[in-house]
Amino acid sequence: MQFGLFGSAQARRGGPDVDSAAGFRDFVEYNVAAEALGFHSSFIVEHHFTGFGQVSASLNLLTWIGAHTKTLRLGTAVLVLPWHNPVLLAEQASTLDLLSGGRFDFGIGKGYRYNEFSGFCVPMEEAEPRFDEVLEVMIKAWTSDTPWSHRGQYWQFDNIVVEPPTVQKPHPPIWMGAGSPGSIKKVAANGFNLLLGQFSSLAQIAEQIALFKSEVEASGRTFDPMTVGVARSLNVVMNRQEYEKAIENRMAGRRRVERLSQPPDAQNQKKVMSEDEVREVAEAGTLYGTPDDIAVKLQALRDVGAAYVLINSAGGPASLRRFAREVMPAFLG
Repeated sequence: MQFGLFGSAQARRGGPDVDSAAGFRDFVEYNVAAEALGFHSSFIVEHHFTGFGQVSASLNLLTWIGAHTKTLRLGTAVLVLPWHNPVLLAEQASTLDLLSGGRFDFGIGKGYRYNEFSGFCVPMEEAEPRFDEVLEVMIKAWTSDTPWSHRGQYWQFDNIVVEPPTVQKPHPPIWMGAGSPGSIKKVAANGFNLLLGQFSSLAQIAEQIALFKSEVEASGRTFDPMTVGVARSLNVVMNRQEYEKAIENRMAGRRRVERLSQPPDAQNQKKVMSEDEVREVAEAGTLYGTPDDIAVKLQALRDVGAAYVLINSAGGPASLRRFAREVMPAFLG
């Protein structure tokens, strides 16, 4: 197995006495420490308009992390393509790939939070066609050495060549967040790598990996388990009381995501999960417990074909260090 990081940093708002950069600096140090502990990569999120300072300019933060590390791969999980100018994004991503010596992993998705689409004044029903057009333009931007033009539904460009070139050819590896059978089949058909969400249960992960593997092989390609990244939340806890507190915090985070994702109309309120459902989903994607408990859960993931696990350490640097020293060595390789 191989292990990477998955997560976010926070820049708190406040007056002149608040150091808003502290959370980002801590996150950079966390990544530097993770590299020293043997982690392979770091995938960070893109979110907007949350009010609690999540990462919005993912490539900027990854560039700073890249400048402080040597081998850590630098990934996005995910950049939401429907919100972005494809040519500007291609230029920014190419610059990160160039400066990092070819360490960039381009993780992309269609987005799911209503408040973000609303904030950008982008209709959610346009997410898929916008995603497809942005991706088409970006791949053209990365692979064309002569001037080209584009006339699409949402974007138009005249006689351009995108600079700088990427180090990785024909372009950085593309990772696509997906969960539904249709989306997973699309990832496989395009030859991309697959990112699976941190709230998916073990049974769901097993089904998703099996489907992706079968679709890859049906296309005549050899399936590589390292082309599937499975996100899991980590928290090393030593007793039931600590476990319950950790789960309560995760449930609170899940409810917050649900509120941000929910359109403000009565019909859709029926989709809001009950407390039992929130707990079930919150627990499904966790590596919470003692090091021995976590090892059992990791083995279960390995048994269903998961070989690349992206860790979101809800327990902070201390949990990550214990995981790296007491659990990870038995699963490497």
